Amino acid sequence: MTLDEFLAARPMLFDLAYRMLGSTSEAEDVLQDAWLRASTATDIRNAEAWLTTVVTRLCLDVLGSARVRREEYVGPWLPEPLVSTDEGPEQAAELADSVSLAFLVLLEELSPAERAAFLLREVFRFDYPQVAAMLERSVASCRQLVSRAHKHVDDRRTRFSADRARAQELSLSFLFACQTGDLSVVTSLLAQDAVLVSDGGGKVSAARRPINGPDKIGRFLIGVLHKPGPEITYLPATVNGEPGVLGLVDGHVVTAVAVEVVDDLITGIRIVSNPDKLAHLHTGDEVQRSAGPSAG
Repeated sequence: MTLDEFLAARPMLFDLAYRMLGSTSEAEDVLQDAWLRASTATDIRNAEAWLTTVVTRLCLDVLGSARVRREEYVGPWLPEPLVSTDEGPEQAAELADSVSLAFLVLLEELSPAERAAFLLREVFRFDYPQVAAMLERSVASCRQLVSRAHKHVDDRRTRFSADRARAQELSLSFLFACQTGDLSVVTSLLAQDAVLVSDGGGKVSAARRPINGPDKIGRFLIGVLHKPGPEITYLPATVNGEPGVLGLVDGHVVTAVAVEVVDDLITGIRIVSNPDKLAHLHTGDEVQRSAGPSAG
């Protein structure tokens, strides 16, 4: 296989590996391994199908050890965020449907085989015979895997606001209210069943359990934002297709926040502050050049 063939398929392969693993660094490692195998492979009739098969099987191998690590993880686990400051509303809505932090956490609750079959069929639109060949299972077995995954995901999947500009405006108004300490405004922007999940990974201060309800969420965020510490600059951004903000200290990202908006109210807030999960973002300038994966 030539390098040009690999590079042509690389964006889709990264999209798949990231959705499978919830980690940009692990996805990049998988792609590097896939290229090493591809560079010596011969007699490949369909480069995309061959590479997708290799990447899927490598991801399934990685998931075994990843599940052990996540069982020992301190506090709630969230994926490494994908960030952009220049996504258009249509691109953002498309991304949010299959790569939001909430959706990736739902995928974590599936078995590895269910996750692979669901993504290959429903997100990347491979037909069942192709999925069966990639997973080395029967077509009937793959249909069952996708059906079980659909039931789990559809029962709990968030339906995002159609008005992305309004959702981003609401998230910024919410941040401003938290910064000014106006609890009444903060709670008025939150749905009654709103949930906040904070991932510090035991490396930085974060809530060890999800926080439920407008009053508790508001008091928690106002308290965090008014703690003594280095000055944080907030930058509007699209975080995994959702409206959100980045917190920067001296140009380095120290937190990424994704906000779910449904029916003009905030229903979910997900905060990633584990520095290991933000290292790939580096600085504000690099964040501005970073883009999320395209939907398959």
